Amino acid sequence: MLSACGGSLVPAHKGAQRPPAKTRPAPSPSYSADSAEYRQCRVKLASLNAQYTPLPDRSYGGGCSSYGAVKLLDVGVPITNLGAMTCPLAERFTAWARYGVAPAARLILGSELVKIETMGTYSCRPIAGTARLSEHAHSNAVDVSAFLLADGRRISIEGDWNGSKEVRQFLRVIRESACKRFRTVLSPDYNAAHYNHLHFDMGGKGVYCR
Repeated sequence: MLSACGGSLVPAHKGAQRPPAKTRPAPSPSYSADSAEYRQCRVKLASLNAQYTPLPDRSYGGGCSSYGAVKLLDVGVPITNLGAMTCPLAERFTAWARYGVAPAARLILGSELVKIETMGTYSCRPIAGTARLSEHAHSNAVDVSAFLLADGRRISIEGDWNGSKEVRQFLRVIRESACKRFRTVLSPDYNAAHYNHLHFDMGGKGVYCR
């Protein structure tokens, strides 16, 4: 369930170059609710038995947008605070929840996953400390904060990242599982801004996992 992840978009390792501060333009409307790629993605979502609502394309100004997005309704367990998500993000998130988090909870923690808590998806804002728009500004990111188990335990990123041995193992395993699916995965190991959540997005061309 573990995978090695290399760096790209986000300044990472010692000596890595920080990208210049700039506002990222909105994604090209060529990926939209009318595109072949979007239709293909919806087929993948259907194959995962995900329930969702297609959303209309929207441009909010200032480079913020929501093209080719859906609202996930059911991925097998309830998920809080989900808004617009690009279809590829929704498809990867569904697979991660179903094939990454749920089995890890069962095998490592000995209990079934019953809920995933998030801090949301779309938000028209820059990356903290920069002028570059966050992938949240394109409905292309999600922040995960906690997991509720059938035995009543609530495992949170803020409270349990450095918790017991088995809880630490669970959280690292699901992070590495995410690295197989998302292009950027950021955790409390990345910086202080991520002390209470796991950030996943589908921006850029490479893979960065920390």
